[in-house]
Amino acid sequence: MVAVPIEDPADPRLEPYRAVRERDLAGRDGLYVAEGRVVLEKAVAADPAAVVSVLVAAHRLEGLGEVLAGLPAATPVYAAGQAAMDAVVGFPIHRGILALVKRPRRDAAALVAGLPAKALVVGLVGIANHDNMGGVFRNAAAFGADAVLLDDTCCDPLYRKAIRVSVGAALTVPFARAGDAAAMGDLLARAGFDLVALSPRGEAELEDHAPGLRTAILFGAEGPGLPDAVMARARTVRIAMAGGFDSLNVATTSGIVLHNLSAKRRRL
Repeated sequence: MVAVPIEDPADPRLEPYRAVRERDLAGRDGLYVAEGRVVLEKAVAADPAAVVSVLVAAHRLEGLGEVLAGLPAATPVYAAGQAAMDAVVGFPIHRGILALVKRPRRDAAALVAGLPAKALVVGLVGIANHDNMGGVFRNAAAFGADAVLLDDTCCDPLYRKAIRVSVGAALTVPFARAGDAAAMGDLLARAGFDLVALSPRGEAELEDHAPGLRTAILFGAEGPGLPDAVMARARTVRIAMAGGFDSLNVATTSGIVLHNLSAKRRRL
């Protein structure tokens, strides 16, 4: 892999990387930004042909040889001076590694249909905070979830910060949008999944819940939680807490729940 040296921040080949933060909000026409070595490694491992180009601070290039070797030979790799790179992206980028990658296109019904007979799915409703989204994906990867489904109101798992918080797990755990919360529940129920809804008002404690072969664990946003219609069709579960306290951050909750269920599911 031969890198193209670039020193001029105005070089047109760097235009797709200009003003990264603003473009995070505006979108990139079917692309997302991978930032940092670990995330780039995950992107290359997931689909090397999807990597459109790589922009690296020149002093980081030597240590990236093994990662870049996994890319198709025709993938452009640009090596810029740190000052030029900072000027292009719009802030001091200490990791010094960015890549533009094509977004995966997945249909929720097809994703669910392709899951194994023994499967664990995470369903998210109204998760609007990118730190929480990244944290849930990190937990989903750590505890072996087969897929994540998102309702229409969830934020983007491929937003740069969400990917970074997930430590690249948003690139490796398959996910898809599934419409509104009701449509998500319908899809999972038709595929034979037991729906389990987390709520401080849950009827059973997590420790007492016995998961089935196909389990979909549903998490809502902090505050409003899951819609009543979703709660009505699911088994509701709560996490036991000290008196006077009844809620946790949704990312923390997902870690506790997925750890508990993965341990129980190993015995199925």
